[in-house]
Order: sequence, then C-alpha cells, then structure tokens
Amino acid sequence: MGVYAPLLGVGPGPLWGSMGRRMSSCALSPPLSSVSFLFLLLLATPGARAAGYETCPVVQPDMLNVHLVAHTHDDVGWLKTVDQYYYGIENDVQHAGVQYILDSVISALLAEPTRRFIYVEMAFFSRWWHEQTNATQEIVRNLVHQGRLEFANGGWVMNDEAATHYGAIVDQMTLGLRFLEDTFGNDGRPRVAWHIDPFGHSREQASLFAQGQSYRTNHTVMTMGSDFQYENANMWFKNLDKLIQLVNMQQANGSRVHVLYSTPACYLWELNKANLTWSVKEDDFFPYADGPHMFWTGYFSSRPALKRYERLSYNFLQVCNQLEALVGPAANVGPYGYGDSAPLNEAMAVLQHHDAVSGTSRQHVANDYARQLAAGWGPCEVLLSNALAKLSGSKESFSFCRYLNISICPLSQTSAHFQVTVYNPLGRKVDWMVRLPVSEGLFLVKDPSNKTVPSKVVELPSSDNPELLFPASVPALGFSIYSITRMPVRRPQARLLQPRPQKFGSPVLSIKNEYLRATFHPDTGFLRTIEVLDQKLVLPVSQAFFWYNASMGDKQSDQASGAYIFRPSRAKPFPVSHWAQTHLVKTALVQEVHQKFSAWCSQVVRLYPGQRHLELEWTVGPIPVGDKWGKEVISRFDTPLKTLGSFYTDSNGREVLKRRRDYRPSWKLNQTEPVAGNYYPVNSRIYITDGKMQLTVLTDRSQGGSSLRDGSLELMVHRRLLKDDARGVGEPLLESRSGVWVRGRHLVLLDKARDAAAGHRLLAEKELLAPQVVLAPGGGASYHHGVAPRTQFSGLSRELLPSVRLLTLARWGPEMLLLRLEHQFALREDSSRNLSSPVTVDLRGLFSTFTITRLQETTLAATQLRASASRLKWTPKTGPVSHPTVPRLDPASITLQPMEIRTFVASVQWKEDS
Repeated sequence: MGVYAPLLGVGPGPLWGSMGRRMSSCALSPPLSSVSFLFLLLLATPGARAAGYETCPVVQPDMLNVHLVAHTHDDVGWLKTVDQYYYGIENDVQHAGVQYILDSVISALLAEPTRRFIYVEMAFFSRWWHEQTNATQEIVRNLVHQGRLEFANGGWVMNDEAATHYGAIVDQMTLGLRFLEDTFGNDGRPRVAWHIDPFGHSREQASLFAQGQSYRTNHTVMTMGSDFQYENANMWFKNLDKLIQLVNMQQANGSRVHVLYSTPACYLWELNKANLTWSVKEDDFFPYADGPHMFWTGYFSSRPALKRYERLSYNFLQVCNQLEALVGPAANVGPYGYGDSAPLNEAMAVLQHHDAVSGTSRQHVANDYARQLAAGWGPCEVLLSNALAKLSGSKESFSFCRYLNISICPLSQTSAHFQVTVYNPLGRKVDWMVRLPVSEGLFLVKDPSNKTVPSKVVELPSSDNPELLFPASVPALGFSIYSITRMPVRRPQARLLQPRPQKFGSPVLSIKNEYLRATFHPDTGFLRTIEVLDQKLVLPVSQAFFWYNASMGDKQSDQASGAYIFRPSRAKPFPVSHWAQTHLVKTALVQEVHQKFSAWCSQVVRLYPGQRHLELEWTVGPIPVGDKWGKEVISRFDTPLKTLGSFYTDSNGREVLKRRRDYRPSWKLNQTEPVAGNYYPVNSRIYITDGKMQLTVLTDRSQGGSSLRDGSLELMVHRRLLKDDARGVGEPLLESRSGVWVRGRHLVLLDKARDAAAGHRLLAEKELLAPQVVLAPGGGASYHHGVAPRTQFSGLSRELLPSVRLLTLARWGPEMLLLRLEHQFALREDSSRNLSSPVTVDLRGLFSTFTITRLQETTLAATQLRASASRLKWTPKTGPVSHPTVPRLDPASITLQPMEIRTFVASVQWKEDS
C-alpha cells in the first residue's frame, strides 16, 4: 500500500542481532550477531565481486556517491484484486497495471545502457514472464545477466512481518526464489532484502535497516519510485537521465557529488567495502507509528476469519506436501484425477502479502484472497484422495468437511455407517479427540484394530447439531482409520445442566481431569482459578471479554481506528457483560462450561482427559454497531502475578521476545497512546511470569496482544469499525458475510517458569499441525488387487525426538524431495527435559515409503548448495563474528543446534510396496 514504511535491507544502519544465536548460510541457529536470520539465509549473498558484483556501476572514491534506485512497488492485492492490478482494470479505483509497467521498463532499459531497475514481486513477474515470446525472454535474460534488471528480495510477495508465521514466510520465499533460479540461474539470484512497505519489522525477519539522515560512508541511496510506478518508464528514466547529467556537470565547478544509476545490492556492496563496524540491534520494530496517536497495531487483529483461514490452509498445505512426497507420482495422477499442491502453494504465498493476511485490503479483495485459498484446496483434496487410496489400499469416496468449525459435515450427519481417516502431520504420535457433528443416537466406534473405542454424543446448548466424540491415536506422519456405525438403540445423552441462575452463594462450578482443575465464580460465572494438580500450582485467573470504543477522532487528533490503526477512545475497556450464563457438560470424554456473555459473545471452557492445558473456544459476532460505536473486542486474563511491567510475545511463531510496558530498548519513549502503543503482534503465544509461575496463552491465528497492567494479559479477537483510518483503503473495517461471526480458540497453560518452554513449544507445534480428518462411506474398491486394505500407516520408521520438527517434506522435482529439519527450542530455554541441547537425527531408513539415494544440503530456500554459498561479512561493534564452517554431510548424523533449521534436497526412490 502507498503509505511509507521503513526501508529494510539497503541502509547504513545497525546490524541486527539475535540474542545469542548464530547463523550459517542455510541454518537458523544461535548465536547471531550479524544480520537477520531469515532473509540473509534465503538470500545467501556471494562474497566477492567476481561472484555477483562485477556488473555494479563505477563509483567515484573521492566524492559523495548518490545511488539512484529505480523501482516500483506492486502490491499483490490491496485496493484491487491481484488480477485487477496485473491487467490494469478498474483504474477508476487506482491507476495501476503491472503488465504495462514491466513492458515499459524493459523498453526503457534497452534505450539507454546505463539505466538500471529492480523488481520484487514474483507473483506478478512470473505471470508476465510466461506471457512473453522467446525473443523477449532472451532480451530480459541479457538485461538480468548485465545487472541492469535486478531482483531484490525475490519472494512471491513482499510479505507482512507481524501476522505471518515463519513457516509460511519460508514457503513463499522459496516459491519466488526457485522461480528465479529456474529462470535465470545465478544471474537472477537476489543479493539483498528489500522490505519497503510492511508496517514494522520483526526480529525474525529483519535485515539491514536504513537510519535517519546521517551517513558514515561516501555513499547514500535515493529510491526513485513508489506504488505501481513506471507504467510510463520512459518519462521516469528521461527525467532521471537529466538529473544525473545536470548534477554531475557541476563537478567541473568543484562539486563533490556523483549521481549514478544503481541497485540495492550495489549500494550495499560499497558499504561493505568500507570495512566499518556497525551497531547491533537486538529487538524489533514494533509497534510502528507515523504520528503520536497513530499506532499501526490494529492490523495485528483485523479480519480474524481470514487470518484463521490462512492458518488452516498452511496446515492443509503441509499435509498435501507430505502425502505428495510420501506417495510420489501416484498422488498426482490417480483414480480421483489430477492432484496438485501448486495452486494452494501459490495461494498461500499470495496470502503472506502485507495487505492480505494483515487484513488491510478492501473487502472485495479480502473475498478474493479467500477465493484463491478455496480454489487451492480443491486440487490438494484430489491429491489427498489419490494418496490415501494408495496408502490404505482402498478407493473410497473421500469427503472433506470444510465446515467442521461450525459443526456441519453432511456425511457424518446423514450416514448410518462411515469411516474416519485421521492424518497426523507431526513427526511424533499424537492423541487427538475427534469431534464430528452427527444426528442423535448411539454410535459404535472401532479403531484400526477393530477394537471398540469409547465414544459419546454430546448435545451442545450453543448448537442444534449433536457432536460425536472419540479419542484417536495416530502414528507419526501417518493415519489411523476408524469405523463409525449408528446403533438402533438410543442411549441417554451426556448430562447437560440447565442454565444456572447467578445468585450469591451458589455452589462452586468446576471442571477437572487428572492434571488440571478450573473453577468458576459462583456469582459471575467467570473463570476464577486454575490448578495444576500434580505440581500443586494454584493461580487465581479471572477471564472475561471486554471491548474498546474505537476512536472516531478527538481534540488531540482526528485519527480514527481502522484496518491499520488501533486507537481506543479511552484506556479503560467496557465489559461485554458483568456475568455469564453458564451450562455444564460432563462426560467421561470431556468436561465443558458453556458461558454466554451476551447475544453476540459466548465461550466454551473445555478439558479433555490427559490434557495439560485449558481450551477456551470463543465465538464473537456479529458485533453490534447500531449505537454508532465501533468496537474492538478483547479476551482478558487477570492474575495476581507480579510481572514488573514485562510480558513476552513470539516473533512470527518462532523466537520469543521480552516486552516492557511503555518502553523501547532503542530509544526513550514518549508514550502518547497507553493502550495501542503497548500492543504487539502475537502470532502463536503470549505469556506473563513472576519468575516462578508462568501463564501462557496460545492462539490459533495472529492477533494483537498486550499486558497493560501487572498480572494481566489480553488478546484482541475481533474488530468492527465505522470509520476509515485514512491510510489508503478508503472504507471502514465493517466486514460482511462470513467475517461477521468469528470462532477461535485460546489454549491456556500454567507451569513452573523453568518448565514452561517444553509445554508451550510442543503445544504450539501440535496446534499448528493439528490432524487432518477425512471421511468416507466405506466399502470402497480395492486399490491393489488381492491385497487387504491397510487401516493404519506411518511414514516414519521411528519417531522424531520432541525437540525436532519436520518443517518441510515436499516434492522438489522428478524423484527429488525437499526436506527441512528444525530444532524448535532456543538455547537454555528448557533445562528440566534437556530439550535445548543439540540433537542428532539419523536419516538412514527414516522414511517408510522411499529410500534416499543422494542427499545435498542447501540454503534455506534450496537454491544454492550450502557448501558454495557465502554472504557479505560485516563487523559489529560488539566484536568479530565467528563464521562456522560447513560440517561434513553425514546422513547418519544430522546435528541440529538450538533454533537451527537445516535444508536438504534428496534424490529418492519410492518403494513399490508403499
């Protein structure tokens, strides 16, 4: 979008440290004291002029060199859809046509050999490229080879940095960088990050940052371009030619200024050659503000339904990728048609754009983002059907219930007999409570061994659809198939207590399992205490919903709350209700307290057997705005913990950063918005601690969160606003249709502080990669003639250790797979279970359906061999940085350091009996 946000990756600012992490060219790991982990891993930069900088322009060593960077920033959706921007239609909304920009730029570059241009968004460039003739493609290849057309960043999009999960960032960067590698080889490889429009920068994705107006070398940069510029490239370049000529003519009169066409990589190369030391920045750039009352913290929570759909689609894409890798070509071409992971991969990449998952586009564009995701699910469903049929040996009529979140699944609700395939994308066995909407009655559930499984049909006060519950046990990277049969005899349903009138002195309401007990206030019906029974921890916790009245502008500022900006009219929120109507559901398989706070706000507090966390499933909407007050709804947890103004949030679902109320590590803060100015992005978790006990809340999507007073934390779950915030969208955040109602979950953990990391790290992984449920009527034809069907399968011959996450398993080419292994614990984060120690993985015989015949370690984006990749080397003021050597690759001993990701391309042979 068109509002200035900080420039990332081209300036003489501080290097970006990461608190004791180190980094190799393909690994994310401790300790790092140079630049951000993510981009410079994805963009491994050659370290010598001959390896990429030989085409840079000649500079004048005794003058101030002004590097002019001609560029366009092309939003992959914002005020118009992706297609509308590319084709240049609906120009009354915004004049922008990307295909014409690229046509015009190529012509202008050919007209004058000194001209240079950079391009970023591969979602657009790849589309344009495939429309060109062979002759035009050859011309463009020559321009790239000459360094006159340079690609910066190189991702499918310029992704958001607040509302994105690191796994999805890696995927979208990989998609774009692979296109460049396949199309242009080494010539097209980006050498610098370029993030000029996201609304703040996360530590998990930072790079060099341009600072202020003081320059420490005789090089400065001036960016010449903006949103969707250079549709008339001749006009731009003709005037820049004149500027360069006129300024440089003054050198004859004693001027020491030299202006030249350049690129971000060439500018950075000159800074690197200056051999200076650079300050190290340890924190991030959140929250971003462009005025005293203009904090860009609303988009952390905007369009929560789209944010959840994106997170669900990430899960489904990983399942699709894994099964495509495990089964091989039979997953793509099989009895159900042509299955393909590429459409969902591209749709997910588009969703990472900083006006997509951020929720800062216009409504019709947000609808189009959701349409792209839905279209991508279809080919993956075909792929899953082909794969599951081959692995199970039975060609079933598979059914994918996309509306389980609202208790709708036609097959389970209408069939007297059906089967449920539960697929587990984790590298370890998982126990999972399956919940399916059914008609009333008695059901018999049998496991893969044909043994009866405990089950219950629960009638819910908030729904007309009863739900069948049964526990499933699913092997690592595999599936279990359960058969469900409705029995003719009706049995008594789960005990459902009637609404409890709230009167003083009512008996205490509680739910418990073998590990936890949650009690509720007898008068208000609110959560009151959480107890961890086996650790004898007790913490008073009051949880309820509140709403901030969205500012429409006031005497201090005319700034209103909107899609980007969060600005409440007052610091104290209003309670949705002072009490909740409660219902109690107790069965052997679940205990639940249903809370109704108002006609538009309710919640289920839930405990399953064996569960060490409390699940809070909230439903909010439609938020009433008939009183002409926009509302921003939060869930708030209040405790007596003495937290000393501090709280902790994750960075893109990976690192954890300490936050301090009304404080910034890098400068003295004059706090002008005590609520919005203390909000931070929460991608997966937020927690508070007094050093002894820790209360952690995990989210199922990106949300904004804070701790505005000691012992308290809050998360924004929904927003509905009546005024635009004047940042370009031009319409209020007043969602319609599916965005009006939002349902989500918060998972609450209470731990001893020293043991808390193991709980929240492993639970966050389990939430992100939750099992995928696929239904079928049963009785399908045999896939392999004369071979009995298989009801349970694992893609691994042995489980991965808890500290190891299988980040990526995907097809990379004919008989080639992409494999990423990650150590998901930070250094010194867990001591009780030793989960922060280095861990070694043996890849030999690890996968059950294929054999690895050749293994190569690569950079994170898999576009360079790790052994041949290098980066520009920088010297921080904190002292010299060690650059670890690349270890010898031994498939029997892949060692992961804390927070390290290692990437491999494997040549494989699929086993015939898989």
